Amino acid sequence: MHGAVLGLFGRDALAADQGRPGAALGTGAVTLAQNFTTEKEVDAAFAAALAAGGAALKAPAKVFWGGYSGYWSDPDGHVWEVAMNPFWPLAEDGSLTLP
Repeated sequence: MHGAVLGLFGRDALAADQGRPGAALGTGAVTLAQNFTTEKEVDAAFAAALAAGGAALKAPAKVFWGGYSGYWSDPDGHVWEVAMNPFWPLAEDGSLTLP
């Protein structure tokens, strides 16, 4: 997938991770995620998304798996995740290759 990763989650687990436990996500539930190299970059991207009209779902915070992430939805209702995963190093161009 040349620097992109496809991750599959159950709907209940995805809703809980988004900070919306019990939400009915439907059969087409999708979250688009962007990874960054630092928590500061995650915070900046989250703030920029909100300033551009996004709605906060879950503010960026340290998460149980050792990373840092948050969720927001765009004006059309699409859910986005911004994250820093210390176990997934990014290339200089921002692409990701899983170890």
